[in-house]
Amino acid sequence: MAALAGTVGLAALFPASGVSARVAGVACDLAVALLFFLYGARLSTRETLAGLRHLRLHGLVLAATFVLFPLLGLATALLTPVPLTGPLQTGVLFLCLVPSTVQSSVALTGAAGGNIPAAICAGTYSSLAGLVLTPLLSAWLLGSHTALSADGLLRIGLQLLAPFLLGQLSRPWLGGLLSRHKRVLTPVDRGSILLVVYTAFSAAVSQGIWGLATPLALLGLLAVLLALLAAALAATGLGARLLGLDRPAAVAAVLCGSQKSLANGLPMATVLFGAQAGLMVLPLMLYHQLQLIVGTVLAGRWSRAPTASAAGPVPAALSGPDAPPTPG
Repeated sequence: MAALAGTVGLAALFPASGVSARVAGVACDLAVALLFFLYGARLSTRETLAGLRHLRLHGLVLAATFVLFPLLGLATALLTPVPLTGPLQTGVLFLCLVPSTVQSSVALTGAAGGNIPAAICAGTYSSLAGLVLTPLLSAWLLGSHTALSADGLLRIGLQLLAPFLLGQLSRPWLGGLLSRHKRVLTPVDRGSILLVVYTAFSAAVSQGIWGLATPLALLGLLAVLLALLAAALAATGLGARLLGLDRPAAVAAVLCGSQKSLANGLPMATVLFGAQAGLMVLPLMLYHQLQLIVGTVLAGRWSRAPTASAAGPVPAALSGPDAPPTPG
């Protein structure tokens, strides 16, 4: 969080322009390609296929991510308490099209006593589906706001899909090495994301971002994002109960289904929106912080709630953390 805030501040004080902006743009493209290559190289195909047994859970997470969220995003244009500027409203809808995350979903699921392997697979499937669905949904729902065309699809293929597939192909040689040096690769992951943030916000500063993101608009944006998160948590909790998921699976479904990936969303935004990405990724960045804060509070409360039978239905603790579990 501190690094993201610092990067935005750096871009505000010292935005890249002219030659430096072109250099930063090229470096950003290379960093995004490297990021998706590492995703592919670290993804275990065997573990991913083994996770298919949790079909109800994965179906719920995918439906929440790519059906419920887009509908909620469209509804925000009608329900926004404070009118948002065009780019911010577009950014809210783009946020709703981004896949779920893996890292924070797994960490929060583990802290809450949920099904960690299921959370890993749910986040992975969402990320894989997002490589295709997020650009297509963006082209459909955002229309002229995106640079998606035949050339845009080719760029997405070359910058996102091709490195990912190349990483998968190289996994037999690199998978073990990357698994043994996860801590070394963390700065590469985070550094790539921060470079994307700096490049996007530098362009936004040059376009007058602070004239559009007024305090009133930011307060309205915060209210919309909190409403989105609350609706997603409530809907996934209800869906888990209706599907009869046991408590650990339900925890994973609720946390995975309500999360959005900053690591995937920011690179996609730079490809889809180009120089206009700066203000449009602000909703995603704020939502990412909110989901971590709210998710941490919920995970802490759920971890202290009475546990239900592993074979029983979803406990009432998911709708009220201190309520007793539903009998199995």
